[in-house]
Amino acid sequence: MIDISVLYCGLETPSTPHRYGRAITQIDPPDHQRMRLAKSASERRPIVVWNLTRTCNLKCQHCYTDSANRRYEGELTTEQCRTVLDDLAQFQVPAVLFSGGEPLSRPDVLELAAYARSKGLHVVLSTNGTLIDRKTAERLKELQFAYVGISLDSAFPEVHDQFRGVKGAFERTMRGFRHCVEVGQKVGLRLTLTRETCENLDRIFDLIEREGINRACFYHLCPSGRGKDLYRMDPEQSRRAMDTIFDRTRQLNENGNRVEILTVDNHCDGAYLHQRMIEENHPRAQQVREMLEWNGGARYSSGVGISNIDFNGNVHSDQFSMYRTFGNVLDRPFSEIWQDTSNEVMAGLKERLGLLNGRCQECKYLNLCGGGLRARAEVVTGDPWAADPGCYLSDAEIAR
Repeated sequence: MIDISVLYCGLETPSTPHRYGRAITQIDPPDHQRMRLAKSASERRPIVVWNLTRTCNLKCQHCYTDSANRRYEGELTTEQCRTVLDDLAQFQVPAVLFSGGEPLSRPDVLELAAYARSKGLHVVLSTNGTLIDRKTAERLKELQFAYVGISLDSAFPEVHDQFRGVKGAFERTMRGFRHCVEVGQKVGLRLTLTRETCENLDRIFDLIEREGINRACFYHLCPSGRGKDLYRMDPEQSRRAMDTIFDRTRQLNENGNRVEILTVDNHCDGAYLHQRMIEENHPRAQQVREMLEWNGGARYSSGVGISNIDFNGNVHSDQFSMYRTFGNVLDRPFSEIWQDTSNEVMAGLKERLGLLNGRCQECKYLNLCGGGLRARAEVVTGDPWAADPGCYLSDAEIAR
């Protein structure tokens, strides 16, 4: 994740200590939102993206799990999930993100969240928002979810419904946002950047401001699941999208709106932001370079600072890499699987810089980008150490 609001605008957020190793001094977030101060990026425990269920009430075009509105066999029981949560708490992971499918379609998800909170775990929900009524929003707030991330593909109802495959999804999702805002539950918007969705980002920012949404994450597409058939943005589209995100983040900050804006799954965004700050003679350009290098970008992401447990308990380096499993939590604890480097890919992910090839080898931003998303590189090229095809910087820009 590249935190644009922190880097470009100097905003402090509850995640700043974890993401950039800096204590927060300007804000005092509640304990259930505050993340621990990391000594170094390489020593961070992984945030766990846990796909609790594959069942989903929508049919999204870009679903990386290819989920449908039906029951799937082999999902972990409530007691098995509790055992996993015991291990995650003992391993001191910084956060557990309950995802799916649609996690709220699983009857025991709030029971599991309550158990996770009783163990002191930082809990996040990733949802399509359509099942969040007022009562559910109040329960999410009561359970102290650090935040609730709701997916939205467009500010235009017909475009969102087309992506989601269900007519009326937009209105139900917006009700989910509004219920969270009304009860004071921190809520974030999540949007996957594609050739279609990148064309209405200004409208998305208008919606964020109008609806009082606290946070927004813009995800670069990884062509997995049903998303394999969608087209990524070309370099020029990527740059225009980032420029819009940078411009509107700055405007939000200048207007006094403390909205957290992040981009996800393409760490060359950090390099592009740094270039822009140098061109603008931004007074914090050097400090931002240092923060990005401390974070390490993708170097300390998938396989190090990001992990995934799928519906059946299989452990992956991230949620887009379900084609490779390192073990199952029903056979061994997650903590043991995660620290086992006998698999050459897991070992490589933890020390990847010397394995990267192609454009990454000569890139002057390697220490702050870390080589981009390995899943996208492998899905597109077949090589887990190839240059990330999502990088939109030119050869001239990355030359040492």
